[in-house]
Order: sequence, then C-alpha cells, then structure tokens
Amino acid sequence: MTATLAPTARTGSAALPPAGTPHTGKPAQRRAVPNRWATLAVLCVSLLVIVVDTTIVNVALPTLARQLHATTSGLQWIVDGYTLPFAALLMLAGTLADRYGRHRALAGGLAVFAGGSLAAALTHTTAELIAARAVMGVGAAFIMPATLSLLTSVFTDPAERAKAIGLWTAVSGLGVAIGPTAGGWLLAHFSWDSVFVVNLPVAGAALAASWWLVPASRAPRARRLDLAGAVLSAAGFGVLTYALIMAPQAGWASATTMGRAAAAAVLLAVFVVWEMRTPEPMLPLALLRDRRFSGAALAITLLFFALAGGVFLLTQIYQFVLGYSPLAAGVRALPSALMLVVASPVGAKLAQRFGTLVPVLAGMVMVTAGLGLFATATAGSTYAHYVTAMVIMSAGIGLAMAPATESVMSSLPPALAGIGSAVNDTTRNLGSVLGVAVGGSVAASVYASRMTATGHLVPAAARQSVGAAAAIAGHIGGAPGAALFHNAAAAFVSGADRGVLVAAITTLAGTVATAYALHGRGALRAAPAAAAG
Repeated sequence: MTATLAPTARTGSAALPPAGTPHTGKPAQRRAVPNRWATLAVLCVSLLVIVVDTTIVNVALPTLARQLHATTSGLQWIVDGYTLPFAALLMLAGTLADRYGRHRALAGGLAVFAGGSLAAALTHTTAELIAARAVMGVGAAFIMPATLSLLTSVFTDPAERAKAIGLWTAVSGLGVAIGPTAGGWLLAHFSWDSVFVVNLPVAGAALAASWWLVPASRAPRARRLDLAGAVLSAAGFGVLTYALIMAPQAGWASATTMGRAAAAAVLLAVFVVWEMRTPEPMLPLALLRDRRFSGAALAITLLFFALAGGVFLLTQIYQFVLGYSPLAAGVRALPSALMLVVASPVGAKLAQRFGTLVPVLAGMVMVTAGLGLFATATAGSTYAHYVTAMVIMSAGIGLAMAPATESVMSSLPPALAGIGSAVNDTTRNLGSVLGVAVGGSVAASVYASRMTATGHLVPAAARQSVGAAAAIAGHIGGAPGAALFHNAAAAFVSGADRGVLVAAITTLAGTVATAYALHGRGALRAAPAAAAG
C-alpha cells in the first residue's frame, strides 16, 4: 500500500489507496513532507487553544456571576455550552474532513472558534455568552480531529510519527492543566472578557500559518456522505453528554437521568445498526473489533476521566480549602503540567522499544497510585500532599497517552484518519465529561451530607457548595466564621477523597481490561520500522 502527500500547502491532496484496499498494518512508504516539524507546531498551537478553553473559563465563573448576574445553572451552561457541541459533532467533523479536506476542516474550525471567541467577549447577558460558547464548541469539534489526522498524514516515518504524537498528546494534556493558570493571570490583570479575547491572536496566527505550512490532505475518493449516520452519531453522543452533564443535578438514579441515558442508548444502538447495514458507513464498525483500536480507546477514556476529575476537584481545594487566589492556584498546578510534558515523549520512546502495552499499563498503574494518594488527604493536608499526588498521576498520563493514541491511529488506513481521529477525540471528551460528573457528584453528595450532619445552625447556602460556605464564613467572621469554614473544608476534602477513590477503583478495573485488550503480539513488541528509527 503506497500513498503520496503533496509537499505544498494548497495545490495537492493526499493520494491514498482506493476504498476497499486492505490495511496491512505496515507503514506506508510515503515521501517525507518538507517543514513537517513547523507543521506540527501549527497543529499543536491549534490544539492548545481549544483545550485550554475547556478549563480557562472555570476560574472566571465567580466574576461572571457578579458581572452578568448569572445563576448557578447559567454558570454551569457557560462551561457546558462549549463541551456539548464539541463532543456531539466530533464524528461528523471527522467524516467531513476526510471527504472535503482535513486542512479545510482545520481552517474552518479556527475561523468559527475565533468568531465565537469574539462574540463571547462582546456579550452582555448569560444567554448570549452561552450561545457564543456553543459556537466555539462547534469550531473546536472541527479543529481537534483535523490536527491529529493531519499529523498522521504529514509524518510518514513511524518513528517520527510516534515522536510527533508524543508532543501532540503532551500539548493536549498541558492545555487542560494550564487553563486555570492562564485564566487566573488574565483575571489578575484584565477584565473577565480577556479569557476570550486571548483566543483571537492565537487562533488568528494558527489560521494564517496553516495556509503556508499545513499540506492539503483528504481521502483519495469522495465517499458518499452518510447523512443518517452523521445525524444519529451527533444526536446519540449529544444526548449522552447532556445526560452525564446533568446527572449530578438531577440525581444519578433519578427517572430523568435514566430516561436520558435510555434515549442515548437507543440512538447509539440505532446508529450501530445503521452503520452495519449501509454500504458506505461513516464509521466502519470492524475498527471496534480491532483490539489495538478499542483497547487504546478505553485507556484514553480512563486517562482523561482521571485527569479531568482530579483537576476539577483540586482547583476547588486550592482556592476554597487552602485559600489560594485563582492565579496562585493555577501556578501551583504547573508542576503536574510540566511532568505531563516531560513524560509524554518518554512514553513514546518506551512504546518504540517495548511495544504499546508496557507504557500504557505502567502509566495507568501510576494514575491509579496518584489517585489513591490523593484520596488519603485530610482537612490538614498541605499543598505538598496534593502536588505529589498530581505529579504521580500526570507522569502516568504522560507515559500512557502517546502510545495509546499511536495505537489508535496506527490501526487505521490513512483514508480513515479523520474519522479515526474523531473517535479518539470523542473518547477523550466523554472521559473528561464523565470524570467531572462522577467526581463532582460524589464529592457534592458527601459534602452536603457532612454539612447537614453538623447541625441546623449551618446556613442552607453553605450546605450547597464549599465556595458558598467559604464566602459566608468570611462574612460572619470571628470564631463562628472560622468554625463554619473548618467544617466546610473538612467536609469537602472528605467528599473529594471519595470522588477520587471512585476514580481510582475505575482506573484499576480499566487497567485490567486494557491489559486484556492490548495483550498480543502487536502490543508487546515494537514495530520493526519504529524500532529501527
């Protein structure tokens, strides 16, 4: 199987084997693309800006509550208004990128994301901001799979591709970790709209650079667009994401949550049946039977489940329990972010030498250990306890993420790079949403129970969140205020411990499942070409 990729940015597209050509799993012998490392820089900047936006707005929520008079529900949808379309449209975006051009998907996504960011900065009401965030999510859905699929097209040598994917995954994890730091710094020096204005020069620079440095790439034959599959996937993943987002508020065992989950299951089941019957499916379901693909996708889901849940709880502990400002809390998250960046290339090198299984399992064991250490925190635990736990966890994520992503992408024929990237990104997003939903729900439930048990003198608002309790305690002052704060801090730490303990149990079980899925000849040894590189 051979393919070529045009070295110029706009005059050619990837010439790939005709549809139906069997994928042998051997690396295609394609000509190296000039300036490919500069291309990678553009792709990583494009990825960074959309990943940072998943967390940067969190530190601005108290300010938005004051400036826009946003309710608790409104604040939630300022965050989730970005996540929902992002997760729902990834599969469709990947399909369109394969058909019409991955470079076009990247450029169009950057333009839409920048437009949504500008609109967000100019809003005056909560509803306007939620709508602008939704537009940003649409743009992000096209950017993310395009960056990974373009990377796999540009880097034709397996060893170089593994290094590039290591850097790509490092940037994706780094974005989650540095969002609070960037947001805290901006809020310390500028108004709240700066968290959206900052996207404009970054997205604009990436868009301009993509014209010169990102080669044209798409599937060799324009497959018929599977409109029914696209609609069903968007609806199914959209409803599933919505159900996960709203489950903590409605109750995990409530009839409402069960109804939403059932609706998502029905839509996704219909999607699977349709994809099995249609002549040209959007997602060839044979991919899911490939253990390299499905096992690695499971690992990615669990890694982001742990990362997102841990960051969500730790951000609140730093600010409301340990008393750091948003900027100070963000700065204290940097060691774990740095460890993730350092560990990602190491994971790629280990995969080249020992195969996918070794770094993925080692990483997942470290993630579980970091979560377990986190779960031993008490009300008297200091920053050193939390940063140690997060550094261990981030090292594990760094080790496992690049090999898992490489396993997903190497199991695909190049013609399906876009939709394969979308599947990879969908697992990441669902893992992140589930991590925040489960960790936050468990922590909130335990917190409310502990605060209720302290007695009737605790204000009702203080039983709802640790942030509200901290604010009320500061207003009361004196010994009563100090007692309220101490009780709230102890209750929230206890709740966070339970939340990360659930995550640790989940990742431990997932480690066993991943080991079974990835265990095999291809996962236990490096590909000869990669090892030779």
